[in-house]
Amino acid sequence: MLFKFFRLTFVFLIILAAMIVANAQSITPDASTSNGKTNSNKEDLPKNIKESLAKSRIEKEKKEYEELLQRSKEALKITEELEKSFSQNNQLSVEDQKKLDRLEKLAKKIRKELGGDADEESEKKDNLYSMQSALEILQNNSIKLLDELKKATRYTVSVIAIQSSNALIKAVRFLRFSKN
Repeated sequence: MLFKFFRLTFVFLIILAAMIVANAQSITPDASTSNGKTNSNKEDLPKNIKESLAKSRIEKEKKEYEELLQRSKEALKITEELEKSFSQNNQLSVEDQKKLDRLEKLAKKIRKELGGDADEESEKKDNLYSMQSALEILQNNSIKLLDELKKATRYTVSVIAIQSSNALIKAVRFLRFSKN
């Protein structure tokens, strides 16, 4: 009798566990999303929400493009200041070194936003011989970069702008580490 009772209890527990597992599977949220809700397509959204999302995306792209132009203008201003300082003192001061650091950061950020990467080939083949030539390269490439960004739209990627930013970075590094 005791054996039948344990067997009946065991069968009851197995059925109860199966029911719990089956119920849990139907209640469990979709694991493909972080909030447990099913992923809704953009087609499911009302028209006014789609328009609002599109407008905010366009505004964000415009803002990013304007910031890119501002960085390029700032880079040109810094190169002009560096060239003026070097022509007056025939060397770069500690303040000019800080400007070079800022210029390198700007050029890297511009290059990154354009989708560019470091150009190892141009770093190997171009040799800068003097600080004056490096400053001229800074000035020319800053102007070229700004002109190219002004010509481009926020939808384009300019290879010339990426190459100009790489040349800027290379010239900055030469100026920062040269003893001329």
